[in-house]
Amino acid sequence: MSFERILIANRGEIACRIARTARRLGLSIAAICSEADEGAPHVRMADAAVCVGPPPSAESYLDVEAVVEAARTTGADAVHPGFGFLSENAEFAEALAAAGIAFIGPPPAAIRAMGDKIESRRYAFDAGVDTVPGVDRALAGVDEAVAAAREVGYPVMLKASAGGGGKGMRIAAGEDEVREGFRSATNEALASFGDGRIFVERYVERPRHIEIQVLADRHGAVLHLGERECSVQRRHQKVLEEAPSPFVDAGMRERMGAQAVALARAVGYESAGTVEFIVGPDRRFYFLEMNTRLQVEHPVTEAVTGLDLVEWMIRIAAGEPLSFTQDEVRMDGWAMEARVYAEDPERDFLPATGRLLRYRPPPAAGVGGAADGADGADQPVPGGDSAGAGASAASGAPDGPGPGAGVRVDDGVEEGGEVAVWYDPMIAKLVTAGRDRDEALDRLELALDRYTVRGVTTNLAFLAALARHPGFRAGDLSTAFIDEHFPDGFAASRVIPPEPAHLVVVAAWMRREIDRLNAAVGSPSGAWPALDGADREYVVLVGGRSAAENDGGERAHPVSLPGGAEGVVEMGMEREGEQEGDGERARYRVETAWRPGLDCFEGTVNGTPLAVQVERARHGFRLTHAGHSARYQVLSLRAAALRALMPVKRPPDLSRFLLSPMPGLLVRIAVGPGDRVKAGQEVAVVEAMKMENLLRAEQDGTVAAVLAEPGASLAVDQPIVEFEAP
Repeated sequence: MSFERILIANRGEIACRIARTARRLGLSIAAICSEADEGAPHVRMADAAVCVGPPPSAESYLDVEAVVEAARTTGADAVHPGFGFLSENAEFAEALAAAGIAFIGPPPAAIRAMGDKIESRRYAFDAGVDTVPGVDRALAGVDEAVAAAREVGYPVMLKASAGGGGKGMRIAAGEDEVREGFRSATNEALASFGDGRIFVERYVERPRHIEIQVLADRHGAVLHLGERECSVQRRHQKVLEEAPSPFVDAGMRERMGAQAVALARAVGYESAGTVEFIVGPDRRFYFLEMNTRLQVEHPVTEAVTGLDLVEWMIRIAAGEPLSFTQDEVRMDGWAMEARVYAEDPERDFLPATGRLLRYRPPPAAGVGGAADGADGADQPVPGGDSAGAGASAASGAPDGPGPGAGVRVDDGVEEGGEVAVWYDPMIAKLVTAGRDRDEALDRLELALDRYTVRGVTTNLAFLAALARHPGFRAGDLSTAFIDEHFPDGFAASRVIPPEPAHLVVVAAWMRREIDRLNAAVGSPSGAWPALDGADREYVVLVGGRSAAENDGGERAHPVSLPGGAEGVVEMGMEREGEQEGDGERARYRVETAWRPGLDCFEGTVNGTPLAVQVERARHGFRLTHAGHSARYQVLSLRAAALRALMPVKRPPDLSRFLLSPMPGLLVRIAVGPGDRVKAGQEVAVVEAMKMENLLRAEQDGTVAAVLAEPGASLAVDQPIVEFEAP
């Protein structure tokens, strides 16, 4: 290895992930950070660090001059850009070359050719790669966009030429949607990439999103590492990925791989890159774009090939040839990746911000790639007292022993850290591997249930619901999967867990343990009391009576914990026409090491393994398991009887207000006092995480007052517009 020190020009989980491989290769590490990240895990992992500016990324992580100067001052031989930020910036690569510093990525010419989506379509066509019908020119304005859409034929996709990560993209099925989408896509593209050019192409309905990983060295070797299935998306951003694809057979893989390699050769590619395709139900595939960088989902390829892609990016940049041929590439087993985000799936996946009051990733024992050959000695153990801080897999085979077998966690956060408004809200990548797809999915489900995050809203429950969805289990996927299967949005309280009775039993058992703890605290000796021989009778109320909880109503379950029978819970099974408690009683045995204060219940109920997230709530708990989340109040018989007599509290009527659904910047107000609005009409635009969110009127009405001005920083649920009472 000719490099001695590399600078990682990124932050968060990807900076930590690159640092682990660099450390394993014996390289010194330098980091950059904004003022918001000066104490972040990726900074503490480095041997040297430089603050490159204030929190906004445009003034820090995207400042080419500042990052190049940081490389100089830290004595770095090379710079790895990770993904996002400057990873596909040709000017940055050229500035590094002028400073005598290697760029761990492709040549600037390849970045330019593939970074411009209009130009990349032309390269792909010339290289014999199948492309989607479209108009290969930047549209001068909304009228030209409408004309181009008519030429291509509806539905169409409006796309930013410099876009990526789902930003600057809109689907349009008619002229009105083209006009509206063109403006939003242009604004988003300008905010995210500084380039507002938009083009249009045919939208392939119910497509799969399948991509091919390529590797190319400086000595003429170009090969592919198989495919990844990335079809499950929301807002054009990937949610769950896997390798290989359940849709791709060997012949299709060979054809797609050959086209990806041909394109990489055509642009003189070096390093790791990804050629993305959309695939119709008829198995015809079309070139979508080429990402000239490391992909977020690269760990699933690492898991099935056993190759560390970051290592090979570094080796290729150092001039080393690939040490294997296409025939030697193998895809063994199956791998899944779930992107854990600070976002609210129950509010249309709006980003969330805040402090991580509790952070405990699931146990991890290794899934290829960055873990290969690492002893993990310099990294905290996921799920242990170190609470994350960039922890990932240490070592071990996917099907080896241990509670974290086949699990890898790539994160860059820690307990007490903050998910800030300035950056992407991804907390971690959770990767599982197994001998086949079912085993990888089983491990993913368990790991998601073990993942503890408190303080910010996350998509963990939604990911768990996806992982066990019958359609996903069957591999029946498309980019419309979420829209088709969750047409009314997602509500964790409406998800039915695999064994609903088991959660009732767990709630009752935990209440009994808390009662015993309280007795111990109140006793002179402070000793944990033994069971006193008396039965404990409770009523477990699942859900809530308030309409605001939107959980389908409250359900009551009488339970009994027989005195002297450690770990036994009995639950009534009433039949229609019987009085409560007169039916049969099912008997459950609970085995667990859970004690009050622990965030995750792990154990068995009647021999069935169970992992449940536990949050204390008034008179009980909020339990989250397998995508289901609801309140479980555990009351004495007397308390339950009295509660039934209490009136239901009505939530305040906020229907006359337009509320900000997220923290963000108020970009535009489209109405004023006295204006009449129609249902569906644009009222305001709020920007968060560089994504524009269009807020519309829910019903016809008249504006009474505008309560916030453009440029204001909004809190979640902050009123923006008040309407007159009907």
